[in-house]
Amino acid sequence: MNPPLLALRPITCVNGVPAFDNARTPVAVVFRKLLVPQVDHKDTAMKRARIIRAIATLISALCVAATTAYAQGAGIEWETLYNEALELYKAGKYDRAATLAEKALQVAEENVGPMHLDVGASLNLLGLIYHAQGDYAKAEPLLKRSLSIYEKTLGPEHPNVATSLNNLAELYRAQGDYAKAEPLYKQSLAILEKTLGPDHPNVAKSLNNLASLYQDQGDYAKAEPLYKRSLAIREKTLGPDHPDVATSLNNLAGLYYAQGDYAKAEPLLKRSLSILEKTLGPDHPNVATILNSLGSLYQAQGDYAKAEPLYKRSLAIREKTLGPDHPDVAKSLNNLAELYRAQGDYAKAEPLYKQSLAILEKTLGPDHPDVAKSLNNLASLYQDQGDYAKAEPLYKRSLSILEKALGPDHPDVATSLNSLGSLYKAQGDYAKAEPLLKRSLSIYEKTLGPDHPNVATSLNSLGSLYQAQGDYAKA
Repeated sequence: MNPPLLALRPITCVNGVPAFDNARTPVAVVFRKLLVPQVDHKDTAMKRARIIRAIATLISALCVAATTAYAQGAGIEWETLYNEALELYKAGKYDRAATLAEKALQVAEENVGPMHLDVGASLNLLGLIYHAQGDYAKAEPLLKRSLSIYEKTLGPEHPNVATSLNNLAELYRAQGDYAKAEPLYKQSLAILEKTLGPDHPNVAKSLNNLASLYQDQGDYAKAEPLYKRSLAIREKTLGPDHPDVATSLNNLAGLYYAQGDYAKAEPLLKRSLSILEKTLGPDHPNVATILNSLGSLYQAQGDYAKAEPLYKRSLAIREKTLGPDHPDVAKSLNNLAELYRAQGDYAKAEPLYKQSLAILEKTLGPDHPDVAKSLNNLASLYQDQGDYAKAEPLYKRSLSILEKALGPDHPDVATSLNSLGSLYKAQGDYAKAEPLLKRSLSIYEKTLGPDHPNVATSLNSLGSLYQAQGDYAKA
């Protein structure tokens, strides 16, 4: 009578050698222990020994093959698709990038299974592409699944987990869901500080992102020390002339700009520009970004003569390096249009606004939040000219896009409501204007807090409405 079969524990590979999970005991030893005590005859023993060696050799070969396959990842096809999708994403060609990233994900899942790190990387990239396209509903489950894979395969405190947490936080921040974003940013930062040390460049990036969240909320007191610490880390670890130092200088300048402290912002932007021109060359897209920031600073101070050549140079660099249909080109066109509008040169401003809008609709789709902002700006131009019939449908379409893409309580929705309310106020239609301005104020107070500058703007709009109606007690 044959002895009953024993239930063996799962086998894993240790340095290419098969072993049982519990004790990392080589398979050949275990088989020998199971079979040899039952041997009665010398010849039988030799045959069984050969069988044991053959089985162990076979499993070892399978183990080596599996280990090699895992090390190689999802394969050359996946790597090619992934890298091409990544380059297209960086170039702002999101539609094509999404197609290739979707294919890369499919190949990875077929080749290495649903929990492999290459699947996690594919999910992360596709999530970032959908985020860039403003399709937040598609992006969220992908980024969450990517995070889950990284946590399970690498452990909860791996730097890649921190990156994944950061990307999910960025998504929530874009949607104005600051309550969800903040703990993820903080968790990401804590992991990086623990695993990489408090002065690592990746810690500096994490500090910068958390600071940006606080800046969005108008909490400048919390944002400033984080920006400064990020800058200090980069200067210490990368040197004073590194491009990442220039990025930190630009971000800190942006904070001062938001507070109206132009005297502090200007030298930071000039130093940032000098670093980037020196390290990356005068025609790099990052140089265009700083030129744009510096142009905005001069425009805010009413120094249009200084702002215009900076905006034009920024636009020229972006058109040359990124192509005429890149979203950043659209931003440069918009900024130049804003400058002409501020000077009352509507004939110059209008075609630039329209060109900017056309690029964004083409590259991002008609329902992207950036399209909504572009529509709002073109509507404002028509309102300034007293052409309310042209302005109203643009404001309404802008509001509709933002409510759909960001939800009804996002700060950008409040801005859109304020714009449409102000249009009705300008037409003397106070009954239409009041509920829009009230809703705008309510959203700002709820999402940004009662002391944010946007709340002050909204209160002023509502006060002006009541004053126009002669209701001075409410105003």
